[in-house]
Amino acid sequence: MSKQLPKETSTTIVTLDQLAELANYSLMDTLNCDPDAKADGVDHAPRQVFTGHYVPVNPTPIEDPEYVVHSKSFFHELGFADSMATSSDFVRMFSGDISQLPKPMRKIGWASGYALSIFGSEYVQQCPFHTGNGYGDGRAVSVLEAVIKDKRWEMQLKGGGRTPYCRGADGRAVLRSSIREFLAQDHMHALGVETSRSLSLYVSKTEKVNRPWYSEGSRSKDPDMYISEAVAISTRVAPSFIRVGQLELFGRRARKNAHPKAMQELEKIVLHAIDREYADVIDNTLTAAEKVLLLAHEFRNRLTSLVANWIRVGFCQGNFNSDNCAVGGFTLDYGPFGFCDVFDPHFQSWTGGGQHFSFLNQPMAAQQNFQSFCTALRPLLAAHQDPLHQDYLQQLDEIQNGFSNVMQAQMETMWAAKLGLGSFHRGLFSELEILMANTPVDYTIFFRELSMLPENIAPLKKSFYKDSEDMDQRWSEWLTKWKSLIASDYIATPRSRDEISRQMKLVNPKYILREWFVVPAYQQAAAGNYSLVRELQEVMTQPYAEQSQEIEDKYYRLKPFEFFELGGTSYYSCSS
Repeated sequence: MSKQLPKETSTTIVTLDQLAELANYSLMDTLNCDPDAKADGVDHAPRQVFTGHYVPVNPTPIEDPEYVVHSKSFFHELGFADSMATSSDFVRMFSGDISQLPKPMRKIGWASGYALSIFGSEYVQQCPFHTGNGYGDGRAVSVLEAVIKDKRWEMQLKGGGRTPYCRGADGRAVLRSSIREFLAQDHMHALGVETSRSLSLYVSKTEKVNRPWYSEGSRSKDPDMYISEAVAISTRVAPSFIRVGQLELFGRRARKNAHPKAMQELEKIVLHAIDREYADVIDNTLTAAEKVLLLAHEFRNRLTSLVANWIRVGFCQGNFNSDNCAVGGFTLDYGPFGFCDVFDPHFQSWTGGGQHFSFLNQPMAAQQNFQSFCTALRPLLAAHQDPLHQDYLQQLDEIQNGFSNVMQAQMETMWAAKLGLGSFHRGLFSELEILMANTPVDYTIFFRELSMLPENIAPLKKSFYKDSEDMDQRWSEWLTKWKSLIASDYIATPRSRDEISRQMKLVNPKYILREWFVVPAYQQAAAGNYSLVRELQEVMTQPYAEQSQEIEDKYYRLKPFEFFELGGTSYYSCSS
């Protein structure tokens, strides 16, 4: 299934015509099109999609697009000139109008279906047809696959209008949610966490939609009013947007023999996912069954690493359903996400999330998604079963059953690194967890101050939301134990204090994208002022750096108490 990649050029890409030369549509050229689809892509009404891997669909352009921001770091990585972001043909394309693209770009996009599992339980009832055939990209339309600097990228418009999977919604994203997602993707990449990437963000100067949101000062858990918001399109980019839920859809159909091509479509999408995401580690000469088992093994490694990194930086995905879990093992969904201020194992800023998707329950949520992933693969391995030589299903079971041990090892390695230790010390960490929760502390500031290797607890108090003399003795005792372990590590593996501190600072960021930073940025943007959005982008793409005193005073501080329990800031609905 692997294809020879087109020849590359090191020249900076300045025009859309130059980008067009790199177009390479592996998904549409390799996988099955929905046989009921309309060839012209005018397919915007909700309907059941019974078979096929994708539906050709045209995005719906936003009216009067205006440039908001682009990812300078990603443009540089791709070799794009910054001037492209404001060029008329680039703006036209990435605000949804692909009717005038230069060849060999295609003047049609595509959307894909997927299944839904919530914490390992299969669902169909949210589908308007109660069959599961209505789930999929309801407002995300992919418009380009290209091979750039020997890497394949898929570019997808978030808020690109209705598709057959829109389930009656308007297919739009608003400026508020688009700014959150754009900044978060740029920030997560800078934090060293695998993620889909931000490319560009455009807002309509005239088109608006109504969304439920919070009135000023609201303490309501749910939105208490409707507001009119400008629509926007952000472009997110990844090697592919294949989700666990996508494999599930075809796995379920194969399991139920839903149509004559069900097993063939499952095998095609799985092998395509391997080709797109794991070609560098899975040998193309292996049998299909051997590839599938290696996929399960490699995805387990990536997924456990991803979740450990989420927790390292204080990120809570918020809605970690299988359809929000990328097979490539990167962060995909930025709807109800949040970064925790106060350390709380049960932190969850999305009002619809529940504790099953809360901060320190994310390893368990990942395990449930991995279970759904393995269940999707089972029909394919059963079809290739060869009891005389290999029991593929048993091997898959062993990989699945080993998830919790691999996840635990990743977590322990991560906690040891945050604490500057060569190995994990359960007793020390358990005591720290209790102290952080009972004090309580600011998660980011605490670990950053600890990275300075303080002599006493005074610097750590910068992270305390409540300063209690009753806790001082317990903190001092813990700090003494920690320093003793650091010293014993130093004897075993000599490292200077500066080196220990430097290594800790590389895993403990100084700046995180707190929601109360983002709120004024999108509020100002709604009035046409994008300066704070761009300032946040600048600060949050250098999260480990010591920046100016002015930036430190503004962005390295405790959450003000007036923002606690504030609707739209401390918690929010998933409306976007």
